[in-house]
Parts: sequence; C-alpha cells; structure tokens
Amino acid sequence: MKKYLSLVLFAHSIFALPFAIIGFFLAVSMGLFHFDWLLFALMLVCMVTARNAAMAFNRYLDRDIDALNARTAVRDIPAGRVAPQEALRFTIINCVVFVLATYFINPLCLFLAPIALFVVLFYSYMKRISPLCHLVLGLGLGLAPVGAYLAVAGQFHIVPIFYGLAVLTWVSGFDIIYALQDELFDREQGLHSIPARFGAAKALQISTLLHVLSFVFVLLPLFYLPVSWPYYVGLACYGGLLIYQHRIVSPTDLSKVDRAFMTTNGIASVVFMCCFLLNLWVIG
Repeated sequence: MKKYLSLVLFAHSIFALPFAIIGFFLAVSMGLFHFDWLLFALMLVCMVTARNAAMAFNRYLDRDIDALNARTAVRDIPAGRVAPQEALRFTIINCVVFVLATYFINPLCLFLAPIALFVVLFYSYMKRISPLCHLVLGLGLGLAPVGAYLAVAGQFHIVPIFYGLAVLTWVSGFDIIYALQDELFDREQGLHSIPARFGAAKALQISTLLHVLSFVFVLLPLFYLPVSWPYYVGLACYGGLLIYQHRIVSPTDLSKVDRAFMTTNGIASVVFMCCFLLNLWVIG
C-alpha cells in the first residue's frame, strides 16, 4: 500500500479534493438532496480512484522519459520500486472501481464516467503533442466540483461550473510553475510544455494570467449564492496565496518551486473549502 501511495503521490489529492467537497455540499445546501454518508463516501471513492488512475498511468507512460531526467529518475518505476506492469494493473483496477462507484451514484454520473476517465488519462499523452498539456491537467482536476455536484443533484448548475473553471485555471497555472524545472530537458527531448515553448519569463506571465482568471471564477458565485463574511475571508486567503507563490518564484530563482507547488496550493484549497463550509453554516 505504501508503495502505491508513493507511486500516485497520494498527498497531492489535497489540491482538488476540497473543491469536490465544495461541490457536494453546495448541492446539499441548495436543498437538492439530504446529506447521505454513503453518497459522500462514493463521491470520495470516485475522486481518489480517478486521480489514482491518472497518476499511475502517467507514471507508467512516462517511465522511460523519467529515467532520463535527473529530477524524476528517483520516481518509483525508474527506480525499480514498482514494476511497469504493476502500475498499469493499478490503473485498470482504479478505473473499474471508479465506474462501479458511479453506477451506485446515479445514471448521469455513470454515463459521464468514460468521458471523465478519458480526460484524466489523456493528459499523459499531451506533453508529446501540445504545450496545452497544463490545461488538460487542469481540466481533469476541474471536473471534481462539477462531478461532486452531479453526484448529489443529478443535474448541472452554473456555480459548480465556475468552481470547475477556477480549478482548471488554478491547476494549469501552478503546473506551469512546476514545469519550469524541466524547461531545458523538455526542449532537448522534444517534449511540449509552456516553459519549453515560450521560456521561463513568458511562462510565468501566462501562469499569472491563469491565476487571475482563477480568482475571477471564485468571485463569480457571489452573484448566484447568498454569502457571508467567511466567503470573503476565503477569497482573501485564496487570492493572497496565489500572489505569494508568484512572489517566491522567478525565472532566475526556482529554489522555492516545491513550496509554491505543494505547500502554498495545498493551503489555498483547504482554507477556501473551510471558509466555504463555514459560510454555508453562517447563512444557515
């Protein structure tokens, strides 16, 4: 179990999971469904298995590339801790569990399950095709609040779509920052990324633009939902942490990329989720 949790970087689930919880409780708060522990558990199973499948498949597909990169050669497959066949088998098992979980949620989620899996798995090919790979990763995680809302409501609504777009632009932006570490390697290997295509300085500008859009998307629900002071606190923290990560990373200093990627973004999603749930409690 420890081996597979390391393979999929399970701790990174903290990025999108809070927004899935937001989507779930948003639907509950709108009176579309009473809270149900089984449904909540099924939603969490879908979140975890979809992400596990995406990460394991990415590690499987990139195993030869990872072995050539000094930064990624220590990952589980190139380092020999996990066999490629084990990673592929783990991917298939998680895909099957994901589809089974959607079967017990509602027909719409089951119908959309193959589309969701296609998006999260196709990301692994994108770096070989287009520098838009960061946006595809963002789209995969951006499905979290929309899917969680659908699990409860069985229908679409504009607000969870706003949160999905917020996650898409947020994840895309910080993935560009993370990819700065491999700018030269990607260029040498003919791989596609925004840093490899445009250089570090322009890549950071694109990342900044995406994060501005992310903040706009978490603002837009103000026009559709009753909110109280906790939501504004969440907005301030979310925006402040977005600004902070751009302050600590520059084209000439990538020493704090890991802090910007893991610590800052993990805190941003958890704090915003807590403020959102507190807002629901305050407005009663």
